[in-house]
Amino acid sequence: MVHETLALHETMETHEILNFKTVCLLRSKLMQGICFDNELKALMEKDVQQSIKDINEIVSFYKKSQLLQ
Repeated sequence: MVHETLALHETMETHEILNFKTVCLLRSKLMQGICFDNELKALMEKDVQQSIKDINEIVSFYKKSQLLQ
């Protein structure tokens, strides 16, 4: 029987990745406010949108943690 849950070490690694992606998202969002170059601002917005998608995907894995069962 195969269990679709994350082991404890996988949960920790997923948590670390989630934290990193969240910090990257916040940094890009904050830098948009002080950026005057429209091309760079557009690139940061694209990064924000991709980070949101990535975070949502990571959360779906994180919900499979043994700690949340």
